[in-house]
Amino acid sequence: MLTNIAYTPETTISANGLNLVYDAFGDPGRDPILLIAGLGSPLISWDEPFCQALAARGYWVIRYDQRDIGHATWFDEAGLPDLTPAIQAWLQGQPVSVTAAYTLHDMADDAAGLLDALGIPTAHIMGVSMGGMIAQIFTLRHPQRVRTLTILSSSTGDPALPLPQMEAINALLTPPPPGRDAYIDQDTATRHLLLGPIWPFDEAYARERAAENYDRGLHPAGTARHLTAIAAALGWKANLHTIKAPTLVIHGDADPLLNIACGRDIAATIPHARLHILPGVGHMLPQPVWPETIDQIAAHAI
Repeated sequence: MLTNIAYTPETTISANGLNLVYDAFGDPGRDPILLIAGLGSPLISWDEPFCQALAARGYWVIRYDQRDIGHATWFDEAGLPDLTPAIQAWLQGQPVSVTAAYTLHDMADDAAGLLDALGIPTAHIMGVSMGGMIAQIFTLRHPQRVRTLTILSSSTGDPALPLPQMEAINALLTPPPPGRDAYIDQDTATRHLLLGPIWPFDEAYARERAAENYDRGLHPAGTARHLTAIAAALGWKANLHTIKAPTLVIHGDADPLLNIACGRDIAATIPHARLHILPGVGHMLPQPVWPETIDQIAAHAI
């Protein structure tokens, strides 16, 4: 962990009519890079050492709690969605229809509102998994605000793409068990599953990260509503050909959740996008590939 990187502590800020929470690494005077997290993931899902290493390359690195997760505004008044019909239709290759409290488009506008509240006119935008979907939609809705776009382990949402492996689907849809120890056990097992087949698994680090998530606070209902937000937003691929922002797609070729075909599809659909494949990497970035990944981002986000 780097100790000489400036840190902006967690701060609650009003954005797009909600309370969002952000923190940041590095000098606020440097180029901003906004990190958009994945499904049901709080800001701390972006590992602090990763953020510090990225900031050391000359960025002001901002991560934040999205709506319905972490310390941001929750939407519990919307109730818990019934995901079963949508999931069954998806697995059978049929059109998915859901009633959603909000969509990824709203979440993209939250990101724009956060930049507004921070006085940032343009930024490098980077998203992982669902966050990569939001980053695509952000770029479609707010193209003038995107310096560069980086998409990690994500998808265009095209229903013709390969389905996740069943183990990954089950891990995604299994609610967290009650109790701290049980949650840590389950989350650690999920991290191991999503890591990829060739990388040593640092179980101690994984358990530490799981404990941080639990202690900061879980919100399974928000995760469920994030899933409906994805389903309600499907169809954005049709407009990706209009993106002009320089785009980098980073994807592991052993991703059990979003097959490498998903990364290839993004790169083939966004004009002039560059695809960087991480051999043997799953849905999560193992620490040994952080330097390579950060090198790719730093060479792109200029």
